[in-house]
Amino acid sequence: MSDKEIINKIKKIVEPYVQRLEGLKNFQEETDFLNDLQINSANLVDVVLDVEDEFDIEIDNDSMEGMLTVGDAKSIIERKLMTR
Repeated sequence: MSDKEIINKIKKIVEPYVQRLEGLKNFQEETDFLNDLQINSANLVDVVLDVEDEFDIEIDNDSMEGMLTVGDAKSIIERKLMTR
C-alpha cells in the first residue's frame, strides 16, 4: 500500500471528528491531529480504533501516544502492517 493510499484512508477516518475544516483542506503528513484539525483527545481514541479496524492492526498505548500527526500515524500503520 502506498503512502498516498494510507494518507487518504487516514483522512477519511478523521473527517467525522475534525473541528477545524481548514486543516482538512491542507491535509498532509505534517498535519497535527490536535492543533491543525482540533480533534479532541477523546475523539483521538476513536480515530485510533477506526484505524485499527480499517487496517486490521493493533496499536499499543506507546504507539498511540506517539500518534500526533498524520505522518506519525502513517509510520505506525506501515510498521504494524509489516509485522503482521
